[in-house]
Amino acid sequence: MTTNHLQGKVAFVSGGSRGIGAAIVRRLAADGATVAFTYQSSADTAQALAAAIETAGGTAVALRVDAADAAALTTAIDDVQRRFGRLDILVNNAGVFRAGDIATATLEDFDATVAVNVRAVFVAIKAAVAHMGAGGRVINIGSTNADRMPFVGAALYAMSKSALKGLVQGLSRDLGPRGITVNNVQPGPVNTDMNPADTDFGKSMHGLMALDRHADASEIAGMVAYLASAEAGFVTGASLNIDGGFAA
Repeated sequence: MTTNHLQGKVAFVSGGSRGIGAAIVRRLAADGATVAFTYQSSADTAQALAAAIETAGGTAVALRVDAADAAALTTAIDDVQRRFGRLDILVNNAGVFRAGDIATATLEDFDATVAVNVRAVFVAIKAAVAHMGAGGRVINIGSTNADRMPFVGAALYAMSKSALKGLVQGLSRDLGPRGITVNNVQPGPVNTDMNPADTDFGKSMHGLMALDRHADASEIAGMVAYLASAEAGFVTGASLNIDGGFAA
């Protein structure tokens, strides 16, 4: 069920064309927000999503931006604020996963992971909060792997998502006096084209969980929508698992 409790708000979502990001874009738009979202390579998919939201009576714009390009990301955020006159909600969803154990992971893998999963988050927050007033919302899509990593080859990913926990805790102190909240949402396995539930690897994760299923992306979007709302005004500095008990 959706409402219009974000009516009049403007949201910027990085990595919003597919999977969890697309579900977040759809939910924020359904709740009344004007949504600008970025994509890197899925132009047709991104434009189709924006068009579907417009057809349903919402407002959405798709922007081709490489999250690792600090100047381009900052410019996109500044342009959205100029275009719509305000910026209320930032969702940092863009992310990369470079698999490899310590013997096979390269320095380039390390740098690419940090560039998108950590550095781009900092860049986007710095740009966005310059435009936010009291009631502003910053929401990062982290991962339950910040708390638990039970399989090999994902150390770089887990490290990058763990970094967001410290960043959010510190920034909650910086932004609290301005009435801006900042939080992480930490999903577990989510049924997307990047992590389908019906593969052998996907099914193997269910044995690690309290609930033996993947999440639907709309469930992650629901938590994001809550954190974006006025109801979550007292939630800040938190890293919230929505993982079916993966880290329990």
